[in-house]
Amino acid sequence: MITARDDRRRTFAEPPAGAGPTTWWGRAWTTALEELAPDSARLDRGRAYAESGRVDSITVTPGRIVAYVRGSRPRPYRTELTLGTFADPEWTDLLGSLAADPAALAALVEREVPRSLADRILPGPGELLPHCSCPDSGRPPCKHAAALCYRAARLLDEDPFVLLLLRGRGERELTEELTRRNAALAAREQPAVAPGFPGEPARTAVFRSPGPLPAPPEVPAGPGAPPPYPGGAGAPDPLALDQLASDAAARAYALLTTGEDPFAGLTPWQDAVRLAAAHPTSGLTATARRLYRELAAATGRNTTDLARAAAAWRQGGRAGLATLEEPWDPPAGPFDRARPLLLTAGLGTFRPDRNRMTAVALQLRLGRDGLWYAYESRPGESDWWPTGRPSPDPLAALGRPAAGAGPTAAGPSR
Repeated sequence: MITARDDRRRTFAEPPAGAGPTTWWGRAWTTALEELAPDSARLDRGRAYAESGRVDSITVTPGRIVAYVRGSRPRPYRTELTLGTFADPEWTDLLGSLAADPAALAALVEREVPRSLADRILPGPGELLPHCSCPDSGRPPCKHAAALCYRAARLLDEDPFVLLLLRGRGERELTEELTRRNAALAAREQPAVAPGFPGEPARTAVFRSPGPLPAPPEVPAGPGAPPPYPGGAGAPDPLALDQLASDAAARAYALLTTGEDPFAGLTPWQDAVRLAAAHPTSGLTATARRLYRELAAATGRNTTDLARAAAAWRQGGRAGLATLEEPWDPPAGPFDRARPLLLTAGLGTFRPDRNRMTAVALQLRLGRDGLWYAYESRPGESDWWPTGRPSPDPLAALGRPAAGAGPTAAGPSR
C-alpha cells in the first residue's frame, strides 16, 4: 500500500535525455529561472552541463527538487530548486476546478498541463528559487542550478504530476481525490426523473428469480481479419496497428476455443519470433521487412537470426524454436534406430553430435518432444535452416517416404 508520505517523494535515477524543454509548460518552467539570471553565460554553461549528463538522480518532494551536479571539482555540489506549495484551501479550489472541467481533466490524464490552470500551477517570476553548495558568490542562479532546471524541465515535459508534487500533492492522492469529486458531481447531475428507456429498479432486478441464460453464440471458424488502417501524418503506424489487432484476435480466438492462452509465458525474444513468423521471409513487403528490423533491434539480434528463428517457429512453434537454439544430450536409442533407416534410404552416413545428425547438406535434430526436425544447408557450409515439418519418423521429417511406406511419398521440402 502506498501511503501519502510515500506518494510525496519521487526519485528519478535516469531523467529523460535532453538539455532543455520540449513542451510549452517546460519552457515556462525554465523561463521562471532564466528571468533571475544576470547574464546568459551561466545559463549556457548550465545547459551544457545538463546535456553532458552532469546532473545525477533527481529527487522531488513538496516544495523542493534536489540533485547532485558534478562540476569541475571531484566532489559534486548539492543543488536544489524550491517552489512554494499550496495550502489546503488552494488545493480544494484547484481540484474543484479540475473536476468541473472535463477538458482540463482529460489533458492531465494525457500527461499535459491544462492551459486553463497554467497560471495557477506553473511558477511565476521570482517563485522558482535556486540554492547550491558551490562557492559561486555571484547572483543566482549558478550554472549548477541552471543545469538542474533544464534537466527538471524534461521531467515536467513527460509528467506534469511532478509539478503538482512540487506544489504539495502526490499523483496517487490527487487521482483518488479527483475520482471522488467526479463521482459526487455525477450523482448531483443525475436526473431525478425516470429514464426514457426500458428498465426496472435495481432492487427488483437483484431479487427477481433469474430465467435461463441464453444459448452462447456459435464459435466462429477462425479469428477475423482487421480492417485496413489508413496512414497519414501524425497517425499511428498502420503496420503496427494491423499487427496488434491481428495478434489480439488470434489470442482471443485461442482463449475462446481452448480456454488457454497459447502465448502465455513467452520471453520477449520468443514473442518477437512468434510475431515475425506470421510474415514469411520470401516476398516480404517493405513494411514487413521494417517489422523484422524493428523486432530484431528490440531484442538485440540481427534480422538473419530472427528470420532463421521465425522459420523454426513456423516449423514447430515453441518446440521448434527450442530445437533450433538448445542443443541437448538425448538417449542413444532414437539415433540407433534412425541411422540404419537413413543409410538404407540412400541418404548417406549421418554423423551424430548431441541431439543432431549431419550429412553433407542435410541435418536432423531431435527435439525434446521426441520429434525429428529437418535442416538444410549448402554443401560445404554450416548455415543450417529449418525445413519441412517435424515427424517422429526421420525419413518423413526429411520429406522422404516414411519407414515402411510406398515409393509415392513426396520428395524433400525445400
